[in-house]
Amino acid sequence: MIEMIEKTLLAGIGALSLTQKKAEELIDELQKQFNLSEDKGRELLAKLQETAKENQSRLEELAREEVRKASERLGLVTAEEFEKLRKKVHQLEKQLKESGK
Repeated sequence: MIEMIEKTLLAGIGALSLTQKKAEELIDELQKQFNLSEDKGRELLAKLQETAKENQSRLEELAREEVRKASERLGLVTAEEFEKLRKKVHQLEKQLKESGK
C-alpha cells in the first residue's frame, strides 16, 4: 500500500518542485489518511524532496540547452565570445593608432 502511494505521488510530482512547507503538509495529510508512522512519513518526505531536486536539476539543464540552441539559431554570441571580440577590436585599434604615428 505504501509503495503504491509513494509511486503515485512521485509520478504525480513530475517536474514540479514542492516547497518544504507544502511537502510537510502533504506528508502530514497522508499520515492521517493512511495511518503512516512518523518514520515512514519522514522517509516519504525525503524521497519526495530528492525527486523534486533531481527534476529541478534536469529541468534547468534542459532549459540551458534550449537557450543555447536558440542562441545558435539566432546567431547570438556568448558573453565570453563578445568579450574576446571586444578585446581584439581594442587591440586592433591600438595597433592602428600606433602605426599611424
